[in-house]
Amino acid sequence: MAKKLIAGVAVLAATALLAGCSSGASGSTGTGKVTGEITVLTNRTDIVDTTFKDYAAQFEKAYPGTKVKFEAIAKYETDVATRMSSGSYGDVLLIPNTVTKAQLPQFFEPLDSVKKLSETYRFVNEAAYDGKAYGVAQTGNAQGIVYNKKVWKAAGITDLPKTPDEFLADLSLIKDKTDAVPYYTNYKDGWPLSQWDGNRAITGDADESNKLIASDAPWATGQYHEITDGLLFDIVKDGLSEADPTTTDWETSKGSLGSGKVASMVLGSWSITQMQDAAVTAGGDKEDIGYLPFPYQVDGKFHSTVAGDYKNGISVKSENKATARAWIDWFAQKSGYAAAQGGLSPLVDGEVPAILADFTTAGVEYLELTPAPAGKETLENDIVSASEIDLTGNIYRAKLVDIARGAAQGDKASYFAELNKKWADAVKSIG
Repeated sequence: MAKKLIAGVAVLAATALLAGCSSGASGSTGTGKVTGEITVLTNRTDIVDTTFKDYAAQFEKAYPGTKVKFEAIAKYETDVATRMSSGSYGDVLLIPNTVTKAQLPQFFEPLDSVKKLSETYRFVNEAAYDGKAYGVAQTGNAQGIVYNKKVWKAAGITDLPKTPDEFLADLSLIKDKTDAVPYYTNYKDGWPLSQWDGNRAITGDADESNKLIASDAPWATGQYHEITDGLLFDIVKDGLSEADPTTTDWETSKGSLGSGKVASMVLGSWSITQMQDAAVTAGGDKEDIGYLPFPYQVDGKFHSTVAGDYKNGISVKSENKATARAWIDWFAQKSGYAAAQGGLSPLVDGEVPAILADFTTAGVEYLELTPAPAGKETLENDIVSASEIDLTGNIYRAKLVDIARGAAQGDKASYFAELNKKWADAVKSIG
């Protein structure tokens, strides 16, 4: 998947040149008559014919004369990238992760200035370029570890692990005292491995991403990627993950964690409701599912990265931008989608959902990462491409897992040294 992700950036870069300056407006899209039909692309194949139909009916009632049509796409990232290159990608769509910030103006309509849109919405800088905002998050996510409380309790664990070593010790107890798989990598599906990169704020530093683009050794001892990737390596090396990672399956894993066959997975808070549903389906209770902060503290406090999920954006090819914008605002402000999914509200004044009560009890501090400074908005993407280390993909972490389980040559130290050299060379080459 990650190879496709990196390739997808290149494909979109090429098509951006063909697209030229196709953006039709430079200001807010909130003008014009809200009427007519729009097509909305979504990755939610599971609720497009139920919950989303209800949303459409509510929107159409609020805006008489409108109609919302959905297209649910299972292989969202790859299929939508292909459609974008052809110029046919609906009116409203979730901005693919393969789109770099510099490419946003080529494919999406600016919603407003970052300053203005930030008065209403959080996470605006995540889909912004040159002072303009191009997307509104469907929901926000906290980052941590979803786990089965019954399994952890059965292993005799009563306290939250505060360090990677304590977490490893807890997983060892689960292995020794229960029949559950202590940790599930979801190696085969790939994308769950990228979830490990989402915990950057555990250091308590909102500038962690800006430190990354200036670093020549992100895998040096004590650095964020050494801490997190090191823990993943040790989990696998110590035999605390599934026996054969090449046979994992995402959909099956939800039922396994819900039923207690699996004890824990590093995933965003978006996963909590899905695991709770799986627990109920397995004959358990949604309260069996909890959410742990990543096992790392600074000055005695846990920190969690908060960031926007997929952003709704408007295609520059849309012929009904006013209605498309009305849908985006209605979805964020009126649909209740974020709360229903257990996510953080995209609204500046939105409340923390009850589903994150575990974090409230643990006193977790939420941090939104500081955006890159002007002129460096694409630098991380550039370094990733030059180094071929897909931080938000799965290729290099899959190799990490392979080394840890003895399926590839090397050890943790040698692999981290290799990653540091590739990253440093990329930083130097880009200047």
